Amino acid sequence: MKHKALAICLTAILTIQLSGCGVLLHPERKGQKGGNLDPAIAVLDAAGLLLFIVPGLIAFGVDLYYGTIYLPGTAKTLNQEELNRLKSTDGQIRPDMLARLISDETGQSVSAEAMVSYEVSSVDELKRLLIETSQNSSS
Repeated sequence: MKHKALAICLTAILTIQLSGCGVLLHPERKGQKGGNLDPAIAVLDAAGLLLFIVPGLIAFGVDLYYGTIYLPGTAKTLNQEELNRLKSTDGQIRPDMLARLISDETGQSVSAEAMVSYEVSSVDELKRLLIETSQNSSS
């Protein structure tokens, strides 16, 4: 009887951990692309690591994949005023201003001369271009 109760308890714990804590507790957060980590979700996922390594890793993976581990409204986006500061008088984004913004935000030195931009009309075209670029740079 005790073994059966223990098996049921462990199965319930594993099922909860496999689905990811953030996905269960905050399904409205699905689709977030980044931001500050929600400490409560991170601690719950870490508890899964303490109990069982694989389910804990899966919980972190699921929450990161769906974006439910991030606090809402904390992702860095540019508002219209910040975007306008990056543009020249003809409406094009100035590479030197963009490089400065990226350097300020990341703390890494970014050179405007090293940046490359491509005009694409679809996500598929962007994927193709990225694959071609990575193949050319590796050869």
